[in-house]
Amino acid sequence: MRMEDTGIEGIKIDLSRLDELMDEIGLVRAGQWDYERVTYDRKIETKGDVFYLRVQAYAVEGDIGGRHAVVKLMTPLLGKHYYPHGVEYGEGEDFPAAVVNTSKNLLSQVAEELKKVQS
Repeated sequence: MRMEDTGIEGIKIDLSRLDELMDEIGLVRAGQWDYERVTYDRKIETKGDVFYLRVQAYAVEGDIGGRHAVVKLMTPLLGKHYYPHGVEYGEGEDFPAAVVNTSKNLLSQVAEELKKVQS
């Protein structure tokens, strides 16, 4: 599920500052990056199901591996995890209202923090 109109799409920010901001909100980068892209995840578990809120960005200056990059944020995604196949984002997925609301709240926090940094 694409999480549209969050207010973060298209924002450009220094990677190291984004790492700090996402960590404060509980979105984890871990090893999910290559030289051009980076992904931050938040695992949400409910009633035996596992969902992931994903915020992705790509480098517009520098490279992710060098940690000296400016990245541009993309539209966040919400997906359901199926073991052992992976995460599905399709329209046919069932996303409980509580998971969607939690995701929207987290993205709202990200948007607020980004506004502070951009000011």
